[in-house]
Amino acid sequence: MLESAGRVLSREHLLNHVWGYARADEIESRTVDVHIRRLRAKLGDVGHRIATVKSVGYRFETD
Repeated sequence: MLESAGRVLSREHLLNHVWGYARADEIESRTVDVHIRRLRAKLGDVGHRIATVKSVGYRFETD
């Protein structure tokens, strides 16, 4: 996400590039959401920089 800061990454893109799934239907659709929530918690004060883009995916905000 840091390399693509400011760009929206779809859940399918994340499933493919992070977990190696070719299609989003190979895994529970909430998997990405759960991992993003946990990542935000682990990042603490900067976790809010991972923004949800409704019905699309996620974006890392640098500002």
